[in-house]
Amino acid sequence: MAAPASRRRGSSWGRSWPLLFVAILALHSLAIYLFTRGFLLTRTELDLHSHRDDRTGVSPGCSSWPQPAVDHLVIVVLDALRFDFVAPSTFFEEKQPWMDKLQVLQKLAADEKNSARIFKALADPPTTSLQRLKALTTGGLPTFIDVGNSFGAPAIVEDNIMHQLVKNGKRVVMMGDDTWTQLYPEHFNKSFPYPSFNVKDLDTVDNGVIEHLLPSLHENDWDVLIAHFLGVDHAGHIFGVDSAPMIQKLEQYNQILEDVINTLKSLSTPGGPHENTLLLVMGDHGQTLNGDHGGGTAEEVETSLFAWSPKTPPDAVLSVLGENSCNFDLHGKEVCVSTMQQLDFAVTVSALLGIPFPFGSIGRVNPELYALSAGTWDNQRTGINACTPQDDLEAWKMRYAEALCVNSWQVKRYIDQYSGSSIIGFSAEYLHHVEELYSKAQANWSEVLKSTCPSETAKGEEFKESASSSLQLQIDAYSSFLESFAKLARSAWTEFDLWLMGTGLLLMILSVITQAYILVRLNALCQPSAQECASSRIIPKLSFAFTLVTIRAASLLSNSYILAEGRVTNFLLATSCIAGVWSSATKGNFTIEEFIFLLLNIFARFGIELGMSKQVAGPTATKDHPVSIICDIFGSSFCNVSMDIFPIISLAMVTCIVLKLITCAVHQRFLKYFIMSGTILSYAFIANYWASESTLLSHTKAVQEIGRSLAPRFVYAIGGLSLVISVLWRLFAPVGSLKFNKRITSLSAAMLCSWSPTILMLLGRQGAFVALICITGAWCIIMLQQKYQKDSKLDTTGSCVANPVSVTQWSLLAVCLFYLTGHWCTFDGLRYGAAFIGFDNFHIIRQGFLLSIDTFGVSHILPVLSLPFIAVHCYNTASKKSKVKDVTINILIQVHLMYGLITAITTAVTIVCVTIQRRHLMVWGLFAPKYVFDAIGLLLTDLLICLASLYYS
Repeated sequence: MAAPASRRRGSSWGRSWPLLFVAILALHSLAIYLFTRGFLLTRTELDLHSHRDDRTGVSPGCSSWPQPAVDHLVIVVLDALRFDFVAPSTFFEEKQPWMDKLQVLQKLAADEKNSARIFKALADPPTTSLQRLKALTTGGLPTFIDVGNSFGAPAIVEDNIMHQLVKNGKRVVMMGDDTWTQLYPEHFNKSFPYPSFNVKDLDTVDNGVIEHLLPSLHENDWDVLIAHFLGVDHAGHIFGVDSAPMIQKLEQYNQILEDVINTLKSLSTPGGPHENTLLLVMGDHGQTLNGDHGGGTAEEVETSLFAWSPKTPPDAVLSVLGENSCNFDLHGKEVCVSTMQQLDFAVTVSALLGIPFPFGSIGRVNPELYALSAGTWDNQRTGINACTPQDDLEAWKMRYAEALCVNSWQVKRYIDQYSGSSIIGFSAEYLHHVEELYSKAQANWSEVLKSTCPSETAKGEEFKESASSSLQLQIDAYSSFLESFAKLARSAWTEFDLWLMGTGLLLMILSVITQAYILVRLNALCQPSAQECASSRIIPKLSFAFTLVTIRAASLLSNSYILAEGRVTNFLLATSCIAGVWSSATKGNFTIEEFIFLLLNIFARFGIELGMSKQVAGPTATKDHPVSIICDIFGSSFCNVSMDIFPIISLAMVTCIVLKLITCAVHQRFLKYFIMSGTILSYAFIANYWASESTLLSHTKAVQEIGRSLAPRFVYAIGGLSLVISVLWRLFAPVGSLKFNKRITSLSAAMLCSWSPTILMLLGRQGAFVALICITGAWCIIMLQQKYQKDSKLDTTGSCVANPVSVTQWSLLAVCLFYLTGHWCTFDGLRYGAAFIGFDNFHIIRQGFLLSIDTFGVSHILPVLSLPFIAVHCYNTASKKSKVKDVTINILIQVHLMYGLITAITTAVTIVCVTIQRRHLMVWGLFAPKYVFDAIGLLLTDLLICLASLYYS
């Protein structure tokens, strides 16, 4: 009587399994929501603004905002401008093809040392464009949560230099990247925005800027001109730094900048409109050699800023600029490079333009950038009092000290307001230290003012030494205060709500325990009467699977293992293969599937190394790469031909395998022929798309346009139509028309064939190779599971317990596929170009959907959709005395529960990791992105499992 009772209880599980998975999804969603609210809180943005009539201090000389030092400011933003794009190649160990292309900037820095300077500008991560523009204009540190807004920038309401410019009567003209108009929709007198998110388009934005830039320089209807070029950023995303399009873009920019500089020179004669203009050529962030940005590596945070004033400051400016890093360029001329924080940009520009500093700015007026403006050396413009010495350097130091006095007062005001308004604020110990620094600096200010006015008994040289020493000490005191607070803000800016984080973590752990308990109970219900015998056979497999999952999850506690997650996962998958081979060898029943699976792991490791090499791309990193070695042996022409032919051959093999799958798995005639026709057409369009991009074949422009634009859209349309037909057949086909197991295989195969062409299209030419690995891996896992069922004699006991090792291997293979396709868990690992395959214009929903499919297609969508094949093939070896439907449903539930549990355990450990490492140096560059990817992956897995439970129930 035990077995029938167990089957009746199993049937009740089968009827309620969609509700079970919905409950798990809801619990995971709540846990992740609470933890995210606690972990990724943005800093409190104060709705306060600086005003022209603010009384900035009680001391003379520090009672109002600085006077303007420049009349016009030209800001040329070259998006993703690496430091080695601007600095001479002699500053680096090895000269690269992309260096020394901006010769006009290097020449100015060498010939006009008093008025031109190259800066290495250090950005604060994350280095997405939206966050950098926001930080540059507000003077604050970027917040991690803004990454999600990078595709749809919200208007900035926090105080910023754009708001201050408009409020203080400055006229602003903008041209280029339309992100500016999204951030500041009502701040420009004139604007010429161009769409910025089509990374395949290198020229539209740049050509628009070129059209308006030079004519605008001759007009007198602006005070600040912003020109934002995007070509270098897009060339990096598509082709990489070491590419012909990148070099062409840099050479184009060199010509444009030369024209801009010549125009400013011609209009900067005494009385000319640009006599007192300052030119800034800058990047918002850098980029890796592969063209990515978003993280916190040196290549991404190091960008460049070039400043030039047509009006030359006095020679005393060299005392301020110093010689931080000097070297001779290719022409034998000395070029010096300074270093500055991008955090200082907003407040320095505000001081130069004579506008109130943004209320939330925490930067310091940069002395070198401030000194390059000739207006800061003009005593008539400065309003320096009469008792100030007439020495140029002393007069400048006095003005700079006054700017720092106002700067320090503004930051101190912000600290007081933030500490009073924020939920958590800063620690009392840090605040006390910063308060002491400010009090000490302010106490000396009145003494400094007295020292700058000679007494009747003071002698000239004594006075100069005293004044210079006092001013320098005061500058150092203010600088110490400002730098200390910036350091404090960087180390403790994010407000972690530990209560919310703890609640989310506890719910996540509770969900894992609940899933594990349900799985154990379900296994017990599915056991036959002789369950002790069956349990003894399943426990070793369960223990081995649990060990693999635990080792992988524990590795996430180390930042080094997170970076090497693809290799770690591949190692664990290979370990499971070797364990299976060893077990079979000892029993003398080694099979070909085990050998193929082991060989597959070697190919996967090769692919992972190729995919992960994007993180350290470049000539120096890849010269010993296997692909480079092969190209060196057989020649570059052989490699180029192979890169075009091998994907087509792989696609043909995939097509044959998929058609065979449809023939065997889809048992309903209409559905079979519809899916088969759609698959053939889709793969033909994919081949046509690849051929249109091939360099081996010559095409007319019309043929290329059809292949590149229409072919992908046809693939998407066929996939969507197949998906709809599959769902309609599931809803309206007679339930009894097919046996339950055949119905499941038909539905699963139809769903896989609906999604796979779109995923292959987005993956590019690597897609067919990845599909071969995926299909071969699935076949090996299913065959080995059948072998396990037969060897364990579970088919004779009537047991319907799924093999946990098979599900674990499938999960590990899915992770391997993620890294094999060139993805990794950082925002610069997103393949933005995939979102524009078949489209030239940006639409946030459409491009976001395609980017999501590309990112999670092979690692989440296809693996979850393939799980029913494990259950069905498990049934095929089960006892014929068991009821077909009950056995299949029970194993389906187990397989989905196991897969979801493995993903949940990994995410739970990731949450533990980021909780422990929340103050780690790499928290925003590594741990937080890893958490975001794992959390989204878990929710997507749960959602797919929920939909699958409804689809198959």
